[in-house]
Amino acid sequence: MRLTTKGRYAVTAMLDLAIHRDEGPIALADIAQRQGISLSYLEQLFAKLRKRALVTSVRGPGGGYNLARPAAEIRVAEVIAAVDENVDTTRCGGAHNCQNNGPCLTHDLWNDLSDHIYQYLYRINLQQLVERRTASQNVELTTPCVTVDVKLGGARAGVNS
Repeated sequence: MRLTTKGRYAVTAMLDLAIHRDEGPIALADIAQRQGISLSYLEQLFAKLRKRALVTSVRGPGGGYNLARPAAEIRVAEVIAAVDENVDTTRCGGAHNCQNNGPCLTHDLWNDLSDHIYQYLYRINLQQLVERRTASQNVELTTPCVTVDVKLGGARAGVNS
């Protein structure tokens, strides 16, 4: 499968935009800092995302990027496709010429896997990812912190778990 950092970073950056959408236009420098992604790399990705009408840009002071549509209408598969990524798991890239100018024995298996991966990513939208993240954060916030004393060679140390 050829899902590289380009696709992963594009989804991460778009999710960051979705999470911070109520703050107005988001500067790429802010996304770069929060997500640990190179600013110049984000600029390249956002040029492609803007071309595919997934984000809009606002120029000038206080400018940045916004989602072009509601988060619930932007599919993960769209984001990956926008940055020229694909989820093809076949050796031939879907050309059916894996072996001696024809499909290999397992071509249909890998082609079906590619279809399943694409369908999975298409079923997920950015809003679902935001909600999933919020739910997991709420679980972490409501989980009680337990302090356990551990005796280490005569000394006592508090360990949080």
